[in-house]
Amino acid sequence: MKQDNLEKIGQANAEHHNPVVLIAEDDRSMRELIVKVLSESAMEFDTVSVENAHLAMDYMAKTPVSVVVTDLKMPGASGLDLLHFATELDSTIQVVMVTGHATVDTALEALKQGSFDYLRKPFDTVELLCTVERALQHYLLSNENQKLRECRRQLSDKGNLIGMSQAMEKVKKLIDVASVHDCSVLITGKSGCGKELVARQIHQQSDRNEMKFVAINCAAIPENLIESELFGYRKGAFTGAERNKTGLLEEANQGTLFLDEINNASLALQAKLLRVLQDGSFYPMGDTTPIEVDIRVITASNRNIADLIEKGEFREDLYYRLMVMEIDVPPLRERRDDIPLLTHYFLNKHCAKLNKPACGIMTDVLGALLRYDWPGNVRELENLVQRMIIMSVGDKISMDVLPQNLMVEKATFGKALDYMSPQSLEDIEAYFIRKTLSECKGDRAMAASILGINKSTLWRKIKRYSLEEEESI
Repeated sequence: MKQDNLEKIGQANAEHHNPVVLIAEDDRSMRELIVKVLSESAMEFDTVSVENAHLAMDYMAKTPVSVVVTDLKMPGASGLDLLHFATELDSTIQVVMVTGHATVDTALEALKQGSFDYLRKPFDTVELLCTVERALQHYLLSNENQKLRECRRQLSDKGNLIGMSQAMEKVKKLIDVASVHDCSVLITGKSGCGKELVARQIHQQSDRNEMKFVAINCAAIPENLIESELFGYRKGAFTGAERNKTGLLEEANQGTLFLDEINNASLALQAKLLRVLQDGSFYPMGDTTPIEVDIRVITASNRNIADLIEKGEFREDLYYRLMVMEIDVPPLRERRDDIPLLTHYFLNKHCAKLNKPACGIMTDVLGALLRYDWPGNVRELENLVQRMIIMSVGDKISMDVLPQNLMVEKATFGKALDYMSPQSLEDIEAYFIRKTLSECKGDRAMAASILGINKSTLWRKIKRYSLEEEESI
């Protein structure tokens, strides 16, 4: 087969997402027979045939292949050479060896080096078809497990931001920029939307990631204690100071200091923080010798600091020091497209913590989650998922465990949903399946896992809602 034809077939197969069975056989009549036998399979796959191992390698280098059916003896490179190439390229590719030169030794050698199975010419056509189908099923299962493991790994990475909506993609791009440049960053957004996760992500992607990330909530510590927590103190600095205490500023040296809810800092504390940002030094309480530190300061606020400046409650000069870069984290109601992945992530996380088997979730419950406005944002969603897991009896979360305030009739999805504004349970189900397939890049196995249904049920629903043409979105 000519190289230009191979490239055209490879491009066509890449567009169709079907698995590919590649046949390498120098005997034209045998090659055509194998193609004919495989065309009778009930499984969905594309076949590509080439006349030698070198053409097969060229094709595999450019196009994903699931199963290789190869002759052992061919001019130039052998079937074993092709087997070595395939296993090095992708260990999940299954290779079936077909030859008229079979001996026990060559069969054992092929199996030892990773061949899925070995057939001897003249082969039984039913045996060939069954062997290739078993090889393809093995490939699909291995590939599915690998993808699911990778999905779980990504979702469980500490500090990893969950979300594929346009709003979160903008946030991730800003995080990438902030990670490269060692400057102060102000993160804004409503309570519970994930501002600390953004700060941790910036730290983890920065050159300071091997040093400490020190977080302090300015609203959680009383005003008379926060100064000693940040700057530390020396023995005898005040009544009860019986030993030296290292402050968080010194703890964060060479690393990152995250000041959450900076809008609650007193004007006196703001003045001292400004000095640290300007000079890179501070005085512990009761000490006259300054301590120099090299820290990156990231702050967060759930209030509009410009309004606080107008009221005289926040220093304007400190504000400009803190917001060299500003990242606004959108509330959950403005990124509803992320609710499916977030729900799946929290289900996996808390089922494991609560020592309960993995739960699925009913479509009408997902519809309710998509309709709700989430005033408490991601934190509220996580807390609700925990509650539903605890209260759920079966293997699927149903409406029985949903709080009354989420059981609303009218769908109020708003502009965040790109495809439609669902008004019925069927619309909700179709929307959710469509979005899940989109987030999984058309991977039905992963989508079925996230949706808590089996693949055959998902296939029927795709047919029912005519979603096949939309899987590539």
